[in-house]
Amino acid sequence: MVGRLLLVCRLLVRDLRRRRTETVLLLAAITAATATLTVGLALNDIADRPYQQTRTATAGPDVVVTPLETGQAAVDELASLTSAAGVTDHSGPFPIAYLTMTAGGTSAHTVVEGRDAAPVSVDRPAVTDGTWVRPGGVVVERAFADALGIRTGDTVSIDGHPLRVIGTAVTAARATYPYAGWHHPGSILVERGGLVWVDRSDIGTLAGGRPLSYTAKLKLADPAASAEYDVGPHLTTWQEVGYLNGRLYGDARMTLLVGSWLLTGLALAGVAGIVAGRIIGQRRRVGLLKAVGAGPAMIAAVHLAEYLVIGLAAAATGLAAGWLAAPVLIRPSAGLIGSVNAQPPALRTVVAVTALAVTIAVAATLVPVVRAAASSTVHALADAATPPRRRRWRIWLSRRLPTALLIGVRINARRPRRARLVTVNTLITMTALVAMLMVNARVEHFDLGYTELANPRSERMDQALLVVIVVLCVLALINAVVSTWTAVLDARQPLAVARALGATPAQAGMGLAVAQLLPAIPGVVAGIPAGIGLLEVVSTGEVRYPPGSWLLTTALGVLLAIAALTAIPAMVATRRPVVDTLRSAPT
Repeated sequence: MVGRLLLVCRLLVRDLRRRRTETVLLLAAITAATATLTVGLALNDIADRPYQQTRTATAGPDVVVTPLETGQAAVDELASLTSAAGVTDHSGPFPIAYLTMTAGGTSAHTVVEGRDAAPVSVDRPAVTDGTWVRPGGVVVERAFADALGIRTGDTVSIDGHPLRVIGTAVTAARATYPYAGWHHPGSILVERGGLVWVDRSDIGTLAGGRPLSYTAKLKLADPAASAEYDVGPHLTTWQEVGYLNGRLYGDARMTLLVGSWLLTGLALAGVAGIVAGRIIGQRRRVGLLKAVGAGPAMIAAVHLAEYLVIGLAAAATGLAAGWLAAPVLIRPSAGLIGSVNAQPPALRTVVAVTALAVTIAVAATLVPVVRAAASSTVHALADAATPPRRRRWRIWLSRRLPTALLIGVRINARRPRRARLVTVNTLITMTALVAMLMVNARVEHFDLGYTELANPRSERMDQALLVVIVVLCVLALINAVVSTWTAVLDARQPLAVARALGATPAQAGMGLAVAQLLPAIPGVVAGIPAGIGLLEVVSTGEVRYPPGSWLLTTALGVLLAIAALTAIPAMVATRRPVVDTLRSAPT
C-alpha cells in the first residue's frame, strides 16, 4: 500500500513539473469560478458592515416609530410608546414633512426632519462635511447629496423656500437614498426619496399649511428583540433599515452568482479539454502501467490525484482572490460611514467554494480517466484515435466537399468530444454576451417624483456585470486557445498525410480553422435564446430585448474571434515540412 501511494505521489509531482503550462491553465480556469463565487457569497456579509459601523457611530435607534396620524394626535401616540416596557431610552418626537427639494434644476421627493442643534442620546447623525442644523440652513443626507450633485455652500429650494446647504451627514435611523421612505401624510404607499435635516423652527414654514408628521427613535433593552416587532408603515426596526440598505447590492449579488454558474460551465469545458489532451498524451503511459500489472483503480487514482490537488489549490487561490477583491469591488453607499474591511471568509463560503472546485476537477476528469483506465493494454500502447464511423452516405457526401471542409470534418470525426467542448464553450460565452446586451438595452425608470436619477442598484450591478464579463471572456479565450493548440498538435500526422496526398498548406490550415468553426456555429445559435431565457429567469424588473443588429454583430464577432484564434496556429503548424512530421510519428 505504501509503495502504491509513493508511486502516485511521484507520478503526480512529475506530471505537475513537466506540464507546468497546462497546470497553470487548469488552476486559472477553476480559480476564475471559485473567486467569483467567493465574492458573490461574501457580498451580503461584507456590505452589512458599513451599516453596523454607522449604527455604532451615530447611536442608531433599535426602532423608529412614525404614526400615520399627524399633529397632536401623533405626539400623543408617541408619548405612550416612549415609556413602554423594554424601552430604555428615546429621542424625539421630531417633526417631519414630506416635501420636494430642487437643486440645480432637479426636483426630488424629500423627507424633511426637524431637529435641534443640541445632540440627543439616540440617533445622532454624523456630520461628514460642514456643520449641523441651524436656522436658515439644511443638512443633506450624503448619498442623496451625491445623487443630486449637491455640495456644502450650494443653495437648494424646498417647496419654494431657498435654503443654504450647510453640511452633509449620515444616519442609521433611515435607509440611505433612495429608500428614505417618502410618502404622503397618512398614506401607507411609500415612494423613493431622500432625507434632509433642518432646524426645528424652520420646518413649519417649509411645510406651509400642511400638517406635520412626527417620529420617535427608541432604544430597547434587548436590541435583537426589535425583530419581533411587526414592521409596518408606522414602525421600522434597525434590521429592516439594514435590509433596505442591503437591497442596493441585491442585483450585484445575483449577477455574481449567475456569473459563477456560467464560469463553472466554462471551467468544466476548459478543464475537460485540457484533461482530454493530457490523457491522450498519457495513453502510452497507461499502457505501460497496465503492462507491469497496475489495475484500473490504480491508474484512475494516479490521474485523479493530480486533478484533485489542482482543484484544492484552485479553491484556496479563489478564496484568497475573492477575499482580497471583495473590498475593492464592493463600494458602500455614500450614506454610510466606515469601510468594507476584508474579513476571513465564512465557513459556509469555504465549504461551498471547495466543493465547487473539487466538483469541477472531478466532473471534468472522471469520464476520460475512467475510459483510459478501462481501455485494453494493446489499445493504450497503440495510442490510436477514435476511428470515424464510415457510412455510405457520408463517404458519398465527403467526395463532394471542398478539401478544407473535408479536412475539418474528418478532424472532428476523429475527436468528437473535443468538438462538443468547443460547442459548450461557445454556447456559454454567447449566453453571457446576450445577457449583457439585454442589460444594456434596458431603460431605467428611477422616479423620484419629478425627475429620474441614476439607479444606485443598477450602477452596482453594472460594475459586477463588467467583472463577470471580463473574467468570462478571458476564460473563454483561454479555452479557445487550448482547444486550438490541442487540435493542432493532435492533427499533425493526419494533416501531413493529407498534404502528401495533394492538399496545399493553405487548405490544411483552413481545414483546422473549419474544424473549430463548425462546432462553434450551433453554440452561437443556441446561445442567443439561452441568454434571453437566462435574463428572463433571473430578472426582477422589466425585460427589454436588444436590437437584432446587436445580436447579429455579436454572433459574427464571436465566430470571427474563433477563426482568428485558430488561423494563426494552424498556419504555423502547416509550415512544417511533411517529411519531418511523418518521421516524428510514433511507430
